[in-house]
Amino acid sequence: MADRLDSVRALRLRRRGAGDLALTRADQLEQDAVVIDFTARLLAGLVRTQSPEAVRRVLGEALPWVSFLPEDDVDQLLGELIEVAQGAASLENLSPVAVLLAQWRHTAEIHADPTLLEILTREPTGDLGPVPAPEVRQ
Repeated sequence: MADRLDSVRALRLRRRGAGDLALTRADQLEQDAVVIDFTARLLAGLVRTQSPEAVRRVLGEALPWVSFLPEDDVDQLLGELIEVAQGAASLENLSPVAVLLAQWRHTAEIHADPTLLEILTREPTGDLGPVPAPEVRQ
């Protein structure tokens, strides 16, 4: 199996009843970490030095669903993306970036559906009843 890693980037190990695993060389992981760190720093630099319109346009090309977000949300997404990408790169763990993008994509899905947006943003009518006291944990 180790010989096969010389000719491919990674091997996918399919498991029954559990998530698949990927087997890759350590030097490949290190190269990926360098690219990710560079990309996070480049994104931060672009946001700091370029016009907001240019950054939004490029973001819209990378993530077409941002077109459904209000302008303030796009600015918030960019700020969070830079912060999380830099932190994730320093930890060599991209999961936080994937979670952030999924959360914002779901937000865009809500904005894209006027009925759903209205349901989720309208003020509740009437008294919703008593709220139970939180449990005290020792």
